[in-house]
Amino acid sequence: MRISALIFIFFVFLVSACNNQDAQPKPSAFLALEYPEVKYEPANLDCPYTFEKNEQAEIRASRNNIPCWLNLGYKRMNGMIFITYRPVQNNLDSLLKDAQKLPLQHTIKADQIEGDLYTNENHRTYGMFYEVSGDAASQAQFYLTDSINHFITGSVYFNRQPNYDSIVPAADYLKNDIKHLMETVRWQEKN
Repeated sequence: MRISALIFIFFVFLVSACNNQDAQPKPSAFLALEYPEVKYEPANLDCPYTFEKNEQAEIRASRNNIPCWLNLGYKRMNGMIFITYRPVQNNLDSLLKDAQKLPLQHTIKADQIEGDLYTNENHRTYGMFYEVSGDAASQAQFYLTDSINHFITGSVYFNRQPNYDSIVPAADYLKNDIKHLMETVRWQEKN
């Protein structure tokens, strides 16, 4: 009788515990990352090109100390836009091939790579913007040229292991900055 009494008590506790509200799955949550409102300012460069940059971005010299190669640092996001400049000297084909190969290096980790053609006849800027989704090292890349004298490439990198779900808000923010940079590039004429 003792065993049946213990079973009965166990059953009562079990039923009373289950009579509470039914378990509900928690709704999916998203990071609520907020970034400052974007304000652009001219980038003061001593280079054959200029552009507008996000005032949150800090211009830094590249590690290579090559003239007009620079980095736009985003301290709050721990991210960087690397920008390189090369003069066009009968090498436009090789510069284009190199710039178009760069996004393909991320195909192993990327879920998708989309390229958008960019053309601005008024300012003689032509190029491509590549958007990379997935756990690739770079989430966006671009190149711009005037097809005669100037060639710029740029890539977004974060100083952390790629985890696309975590960096999407910051990557989207920097992609918008790259698009604005591309739209505001002006070539400096040689004197």
